[in-house]
Amino acid sequence: MTIATATPAPARSNTARAVLWMFGALISFSIIAVAGREASKGADTFQIMFWRSLLGIIVLSLIWFATGGKLRQLTTARIGGHTLRNCIHYAAQYSWLAALPLIPLTQLFAVEFTAPLWVAVLAPFILGEKLSSWRLMAAVVGFIGTLIVVRPGAIPLSTGMIFGLVSALGFALSMIMTKRLTATESAFKILFYMQVLQTIIGAVPMVSRMTVPEPVTAGWIALVGICGLTAHFCSIRAFMLADAIIVAPLDFLRLPLIALAAALIYNEGVDPWVLAGGAVVIAGNVINMFGERLRAKAARAS
Repeated sequence: MTIATATPAPARSNTARAVLWMFGALISFSIIAVAGREASKGADTFQIMFWRSLLGIIVLSLIWFATGGKLRQLTTARIGGHTLRNCIHYAAQYSWLAALPLIPLTQLFAVEFTAPLWVAVLAPFILGEKLSSWRLMAAVVGFIGTLIVVRPGAIPLSTGMIFGLVSALGFALSMIMTKRLTATESAFKILFYMQVLQTIIGAVPMVSRMTVPEPVTAGWIALVGICGLTAHFCSIRAFMLADAIIVAPLDFLRLPLIALAAALIYNEGVDPWVLAGGAVVIAGNVINMFGERLRAKAARAS
């Protein structure tokens, strides 16, 4: 009897810890949005991205030295793959940060949730994965949700919304490239090269605008950089401790969380169309996850 009751405890404990780590990621993502919007008041998007990436190099280098500083942790034979991924990711991040001060935070986050659906549609063509009926259904539902959020024809398609849509597509392509890299590269190596390459890419537009931010702006940029690292770290820890089917749906709490933050900090009203469209987009993601779970179960049974 003692053995029977004690056996499930570690699983329950791991799940609880995964939930806590994921909440750490959710809080980090929300802070990034607020800090990025505040930083945009004293610096343009190129400046924010350059100084954020430079800070990331410093932080990750300190971690590397503290953990032994072995060169093999950083050497790679896939510098071309890293470069392509980070060119795409840089464009996606630029678009997301550029959209921050232009549209309500809930609208941006709702559109951002279409990224996994883009992955479901594009992965078969780029990675050779099967375009299942579940993925197709999820994509259709997600597209309907996006139309509800954007409401083409009913409201003008703003610059901020265009940036938001571009960022979602860019993040999807970046996710696919990341999946290809994980076949040979560690998470730390991918993150390190992300900071290094995006600093190099970001240095080009900085030639004509290389200025040191004011202390308040620098503080907000530092917060964007640090929370960007903690968000990735917390997410990875959560997925290490529990199944994706448990962890991934928690990410959808970002929408109500950022809606609350936007209302409290910026007095942004909650647009029922955005919430409704966001809910439909989330439903599309749930359909996609359910389909992937069934596919994995069928693969194990065969």
